[in-house]
Amino acid sequence: MFDYFLEPILFRVPGHMSSNTALPSLSVMQLQVQDHIAHLQLSQPDSLNTMHPAFWRDLNAALSHIETHSDARVLIISSTGKHFSAGMALDTFANPDFIPKDQSPEGRAALSEFLWDMQQVFTRIEQLRIPVIAAIQGGCIGGALDMVCCACIRYATQEAFFCVQEINIGMVADLGSLQRLPKLLPMGLVKELAYTGRRWPAQAALAHGFVNGIFESQETMLNAALQCAQEVAAKPPIAIWGSKQAMDFARDHSVQDSLRQMGWLQAGIWSNRHVMESVQAMHLKRAGEFPPLMPQRTFAHMGQE
Repeated sequence: MFDYFLEPILFRVPGHMSSNTALPSLSVMQLQVQDHIAHLQLSQPDSLNTMHPAFWRDLNAALSHIETHSDARVLIISSTGKHFSAGMALDTFANPDFIPKDQSPEGRAALSEFLWDMQQVFTRIEQLRIPVIAAIQGGCIGGALDMVCCACIRYATQEAFFCVQEINIGMVADLGSLQRLPKLLPMGLVKELAYTGRRWPAQAALAHGFVNGIFESQETMLNAALQCAQEVAAKPPIAIWGSKQAMDFARDHSVQDSLRQMGWLQAGIWSNRHVMESVQAMHLKRAGEFPPLMPQRTFAHMGQE
C-alpha cells in the first residue's frame, strides 16, 4: 500500500518566473528569481569579487527583497571568475570612513557598533526563512568564509580552498567565522585554521563535512546546486521553514529544550492538507502544489505597499 514512499520523489517545479515586483538594482552582483529559486551571483571577477561598500549595499538590498517577497523558496549564492571571493577589499582599509578611530574609548566603541552592523548583514543570510546553498569555486577567503558559514549547504569545486585570512594581515577574524565554524568543525581544527591562516583545501573540507560535495567544474557544481534547489522548492514551503527553524534552534540549545520547541513548532504549522497533497503527489507521480509563505512585512513599512 505504501510502496510509493520508496520511489524517487519528483522535484519538478511548475515553470514560474519571478513576480511582477521589480528586482532591486544591483551593481556588483546579480539577482534572479525563477521557478521559485533565487540565484544571487557575485559578478566582479576582475576584482576577485572582493567586498567593499557597494558589496554590502547590494547584499543587503538583495536579502531585503528575498525576505519581503514570498516567491523564492530557496537561495543559491554563487560567484563568477576564478575565485568565489578574496574577502574584504584591501583598499577599503585605506578609506578614511573605514579606518577605526582607535585613539579613544569612544572611537573604539563606535568600531564595535560598526562591526555589529556588518555582522548582521551576514546573519540575515543565516536567518532567511528559506534554505541557502553556497556554490564555491577557487578561493573563499576572509570575509567570504564568514559569509558561506551562514549557508545551509555548501558545494565546492575541486580547486576550491578556504582561508581565515585576517590573521595574515594582523587582525582577528571578526565577521563570524570564529563564532560559526566551531558549530561546524572540531574546535582544534578551527583553531589551527584561525592561528595559521593557511589554505584549507576543498578535499579536507569535504572530509570534515564542511562542504556537502566536490565537483570537477563550476558548471557541474552549479547544476548540482540547482538540482538540490529544485528538490527543496518542490516541498511545502512552510514545512521547509519549520525544518530550518528546528535545526537552527537545536544547534544552540539542549536536546530537551529543542524537543519542547519542536512540539510548539509542529503544533503551530501542522497542515493535514499539505500532508495529503504530498502523499497524493507521490502516489500519482506528479509535482505537489503548495501555497507560498506569506510576504514578510515589517510594521515600519506598513501602508507603503
